[in-house]
Amino acid sequence: MGKIIAIANQKGGVGKTTTAMNLAASLAILEFKTLVIDADPQANTTSGLGHDPKSINTSIYECMVDGIDVKEIILSTEIEYLELVPSHIDLVGAEVEMINLDNREEKMKEVIHELKDLYDFIIIDCSPSLGLITINALTAANSVIIPVQCEYFALEGLGKLLNTIKIIQTRLNPDLEIEGILLTMYDVRLRLSNQVVEEVKVHFKNMVFETIIPRNVRLSEAPSFGLPAISFDADGKGAVAYLNLAGEIVQKNNLQKVTK
Repeated sequence: MGKIIAIANQKGGVGKTTTAMNLAASLAILEFKTLVIDADPQANTTSGLGHDPKSINTSIYECMVDGIDVKEIILSTEIEYLELVPSHIDLVGAEVEMINLDNREEKMKEVIHELKDLYDFIIIDCSPSLGLITINALTAANSVIIPVQCEYFALEGLGKLLNTIKIIQTRLNPDLEIEGILLTMYDVRLRLSNQVVEEVKVHFKNMVFETIIPRNVRLSEAPSFGLPAISFDADGKGAVAYLNLAGEIVQKNNLQKVTK
């Protein structure tokens, strides 16, 4: 049975999509069968993995609201073991349409339940909010990775997210764990970056991943070519960092691969 990991932080610009896309690609490079679900209406993971959101007719939105079989919309990528459930702008309307549905917080869980045995990892890219779609992702997930940028106000809003996670653990998903806090956009030359690293480690100790994601131009450039960093510049610092993160997660979970 595969592990479902949500990438969440309601603060924008912290590297959620970069992490979802590149962690998933790195796990696939390690030959773990991986599915990434784009649950952000901006659809940046969809475009970053080589698919034009404007050409997407059916997405995770239709699966959650209209009951479309998710297996019918899974897309391949240029990496052998990596597949994608795409998003498009209509996902913005899902929260409104789901308000009156029964078990509205569990629609994503229902959608992806049958996929758990088909993949080693399912990575969910959440939107920068604590709305109903993100709550759905956290309800469906086994664990959550929280990206935190090494910049001023790094811990801003983190307490609110952790409180939301506690509420979900209490009411909707008692098995939800924090996979780890991931420090991103680290610049070794800046005193502030180093201060943030120390502050986060003091506050959260073993919850913080050993791997730290550097600020890296190639990480930023790769999505414009429809590629994850490991395909765009495999030797770049950003790609290597995400490969190290994937190894850290694999080692922590000690999972057996599904039959290929």
